[in-house]
Amino acid sequence: MARSKPVTVSWKKEGLLFAGATAHGSVDLASALDEPGNGVTPMELLATALAGCTAMDVASILVKMRQPLEAFRVEVSGERAEEHPRRFTSLEVVYHLKGDLDERKVERAIQLSEERYCSVEATLRPALPITSGYVIER
Repeated sequence: MARSKPVTVSWKKEGLLFAGATAHGSVDLASALDEPGNGVTPMELLATALAGCTAMDVASILVKMRQPLEAFRVEVSGERAEEHPRRFTSLEVVYHLKGDLDERKVERAIQLSEERYCSVEATLRPALPITSGYVIER
């Protein structure tokens, strides 16, 4: 079993602002109670991790399938519990693709990411339902 490199989060000594650091970069973290623009919230970061993980998989697979991908973005939204801990109770992933793409290949790339390659989704899926859909703009 491989061990991941540690990440650190350090308090900035002002409110609930933190600096997150990984082996690959950094991110400013803030509480949902802070003003927008001070940093991302941990729950936003979790949704971003899912979007980024599956986006990288799908884009890579489509390139290998020689699909003419012109633009691509992934949106993740979720329902959250009303009571603490206000965890996600469900997540929805929507893939927005642009290009003269073969719909079957798009579906296959998404399926491979969701079922085989995306480690973030594999971590989250046992804990909550994750649904997905896609839109192809030509």
